[in-house]
Amino acid sequence: MVVVVSSNAFGDFLMKRGMPVSARLATPLQFIDALFQPWVAAGVALLILWQMSRMALLSWADLSYVLPITSIGYVLVAFLGKVMLNEQITGRRWMGIVLIVAGVALVSGGTPQTAHSTARKVYP
Repeated sequence: MVVVVSSNAFGDFLMKRGMPVSARLATPLQFIDALFQPWVAAGVALLILWQMSRMALLSWADLSYVLPITSIGYVLVAFLGKVMLNEQITGRRWMGIVLIVAGVALVSGGTPQTAHSTARKVYP
């Protein structure tokens, strides 16, 4: 779970860090060019790791457990934005972050079980 949360948060942070200011109104070709910027490429690599580790986590536990627990990454993203990118975070956003943490605390009280059934359909 730590890999899922941290690779998502740091992947998004690195992509934001590496995106050129001129990309606000960029064409698709300029976005492709941005993929080759070192920070953006590192962010993309971390997001690939995030997706693979998230798939593994989802194979081990219920979706209703995994998604709320991994949403703690929103808190990490807010702190990275505030500390590393000097972003302004309003009181309303901080309250949203507090609500996320409260929700995570409620959900994490259970065990990450996955219901297995012999009648479960497996897709190729």
